[in-house]
This record gives sequence, C-alpha cells and structure tokens, in this order.
Amino acid sequence: MPVTAGPEARARTRTRAHASATVLLPRAEWSRREHEHQQRADALTAGHRSRRSRRERHPVEDFLWTYYSVKPGELRRWHPGAGVVLEGAAEDRAGWRYYRKVSGSAVGPGSSIDSGSQPDAALDLPAYFSKRGGTVDYVERLLGATLERPAQFGCFGLHEWAMVYRLGPEQVRHAGLPLRIGHEATDRVVESHRIACTHFDAYRFFTPEASPLNTLRPTRETQPRFEQPACLHAGMDVYKWAAKLGPIVPGEVLLDAFVLARDIREVDMRASPYDVTGYAGADGTPLAPIAIETAAGKREYAELQRGFAECGNALRERVLAAIGAARSVAPRP
Repeated sequence: MPVTAGPEARARTRTRAHASATVLLPRAEWSRREHEHQQRADALTAGHRSRRSRRERHPVEDFLWTYYSVKPGELRRWHPGAGVVLEGAAEDRAGWRYYRKVSGSAVGPGSSIDSGSQPDAALDLPAYFSKRGGTVDYVERLLGATLERPAQFGCFGLHEWAMVYRLGPEQVRHAGLPLRIGHEATDRVVESHRIACTHFDAYRFFTPEASPLNTLRPTRETQPRFEQPACLHAGMDVYKWAAKLGPIVPGEVLLDAFVLARDIREVDMRASPYDVTGYAGADGTPLAPIAIETAAGKREYAELQRGFAECGNALRERVLAAIGAARSVAPRP
C-alpha cells in the first residue's frame, strides 16, 4: 500500500521543487506581464469602482471589498514572486515595500544578462520574513492542513441560514434584502437540518440561538484542525491569504484567487435565505436561487462545492509553492 506524505514532507518537497537559482526577467517581459495584470485587474474591479463612484451597494459582491479589505489599487499591483529579479526596475519599485536594488551579480554566477544603466530590483526577503514570518508560518500550516483533510459536502450552505435564525427583518445583516421563503419558514429549515459548519469565521456570526445547534465548536485556535476544502468560506479565504502574503505571491495567483472568491460568493448568496434575484452575477445574468431546502437544491450545491474544492486546492498548492520559493532563496539566518 502506498504511503501518503504528511504535511511536513509535502512542504519540504515544495521547497525543493523551487530551490532554483534566482532568475532575471528582462524589462520588456516583466513590463508586458505587469501591463496584462493591470488590465485584468481593472476589468475585474470595474463594476465595483463604478458602483462606488455612484455610492451604490451590491450585497453580494461588496463582501469581497469590505470583509477582505483589499483595495482595487492593491489588487492591481503586480508582483513576480520570490526568486525573480526585475531588470532595470529599481526606480519603478523604489517606493514599494519589501523591494530593494540589486546588481546583476545577484542573478547568480554565469549570468550573461546585462541589465543596462538602471539598477535591477528584487524582493528584500530578509526584511519580509523579519516582519511577516509569523504570518507566513501560519498560512503555510493552515493551507497545508486543509489540503490533507478530506472534503465534506454535507453542510449545504446552512451557515447563512444560521446567521438569520430567529431574527426580525430589521436585524438581519442585509436588511434591504427580503428572505426568499420568509422568516418563519427559514427558521424551520434551520431547525430541521443537521448543521455542521467547520469554518470559524462563519460560525462566529451565527445568532445566539443558532450557535448551540452547530455540531462543531470551531475557534480561531482550532482553525487549522477544522478547515476543509469543500467549505465555501475556506475557498474564498484563499484570496485573503494570498493577499496577506503580499509580494511573495505572484500577481497571477492573487487574481485567480480573487476570481474564485467572487464565484464562490455568488453561490454562497444564491444558496442563502436571502432573495438575490434582483442582482446580476459577474457574467451579467441574474442570480438564480439554489433552494438548498429541497433535494434538488442540495444536489446542485454539493456539485458546485466539488468544483470549488478542486479549484481551491489547486490555488492552495500555488500559494504554498510561492512560500516554498521564498524560503528557498531567502538567506539563511
């Protein structure tokens, strides 16, 4: 019987896979990638920026900008990740935190690339790990543990229902949205289902009456032990962790994580007790309810969960690979 490697062994494998010499990106190449990143970020944030200028709210998508607190300008900033020297970029990156000037010799022995008259730029990994090392350790442990845990597909998004359990219309978080089946019927759905929320940042918003109904008691301290790949909020949080790690995560990974979080958020609200049919999704079509109180709705929700779990795990691997790359080229103490 094959032996499955544990989290520590897998982490060492990721680090070894990225323990290559630092490479230099010619200015034309990194400028092209930066421009493409900015264009993609602008397209992804266009709707939000337009609504913000009109002071118009969107109860589905606004979550990505209020809960995660990442500004469109931050999303637009492109980073190549660790182990990359940007040719002639010292002036461009002069005001960017955790960047430093480097000479051509930093690329490694035998390099024949002439960076020209402008100094190059790369991440200042000693400064980064000095300030962010604890965060890196936590994210690495959390994402690695989540990857090792089997996905659970039986929650059916009931966390959102537990957040409005026994509340009046003026008490719910989205007071401007009606409940799709009404307050009394929503309460009956909560009372007639087994609730097994594994995500602390969802569980902590349960109403006082709903909290004891959860079969688990996740806490901030036990988060690495409870987090599992099928949880929609854990999938959205890959975006949060990618953003928190900042410049060691390549810009392409950050934008892919944002797209996943956006897509999950739409499903999260479609399966919620709220009526969101008056709002359109990212593709411009009206958001259709996922009636998780029915057998058909449960099947639809679980199928979407499977796709999100697969995409989320692929992104977790990419974030962990970025951490491994940073560790592999960071000078040892």
